[in-house]
Amino acid sequence: MARIVYAGTPEFAVPALQALIDAGQQPVAVYTQPDRPAGRGRKLTASPVKRCAEAAGVPVLQPPSLKDEAAQQQLRELEPDLMVVAAYGLLLPKVVLEIPRLGCVNLHASLLPRWRGAAPIQRAILAGDRETGITLMQMDEGLDTGDMLARATLPIETDSTAADLHDRLARLGADLLIEQLPALLAGSLRGEPQDDSRACYAPKLSKAEAEIDWHKPAVQLQREVRAFNPWPVSYTHLDGKPVKIWIASALDEDAEAPPGQVLEHDSDGIRVATGEGQLVIHSLQFAGKQRRDAGEILHGRNLSGERFGHV
Repeated sequence: MARIVYAGTPEFAVPALQALIDAGQQPVAVYTQPDRPAGRGRKLTASPVKRCAEAAGVPVLQPPSLKDEAAQQQLRELEPDLMVVAAYGLLLPKVVLEIPRLGCVNLHASLLPRWRGAAPIQRAILAGDRETGITLMQMDEGLDTGDMLARATLPIETDSTAADLHDRLARLGADLLIEQLPALLAGSLRGEPQDDSRACYAPKLSKAEAEIDWHKPAVQLQREVRAFNPWPVSYTHLDGKPVKIWIASALDEDAEAPPGQVLEHDSDGIRVATGEGQLVIHSLQFAGKQRRDAGEILHGRNLSGERFGHV
């Protein structure tokens, strides 16, 4: 059996790790980021990858950095044939990339060279891309710049949220890895260089960009709502208090009303005027309250005539 080392941290990286275990290619070790404080109590919490590895009895290593010589020596002592990386979150220096006999490969959640960087799923939705996918890439020192070894595509539906795509891409990545693993271990996969002129950068998300600008077209606002679900969640204000928008759709129908004005609130949703067209809110959450459907809120409060945003 090949000596595989796996490196990953969040939930996205769990399916590929579990697929290796199920396929009889249990890693000799799993690298994941150190435990972090989480929840209201800020208790140190293991990453999803760590929990998966420990459940399977796989040794877990959590160096704060792989730039450290001791951490590099520890990796050498594992004598890995291959290192598989998925959303690990730590930089792999050149010396680390050269330790495994077959190098290091990465499962990246975009069709490279499009959307290199930290938030490829969300940026694809924001840009209105019609498809995305997984690229199995030979890692080099650049940011997602290595040669492409294999790809698998996935359509982006008009109602797909980042949460939906995240889960589907994680499973797709696991399938692609297992499909290509024999060729990877045989060293027979030939990489295709990326066309740098077609590359796009996918910076990580910020809470600030999730605030809704009602002067934008409804189509763009719908993309934002989908891209920022489940984090940081699109939001606006009503009566000076924040309101999270979880699910919305766009109507290609202009309204003679200022952007942010609620045109109608019924069981189908809350229709709001935008810079172009209307945004129909289907699920929202008031400050300190549970997320609710627009129809449920109607029983306690009809928002018709009110206006979202800073007014």
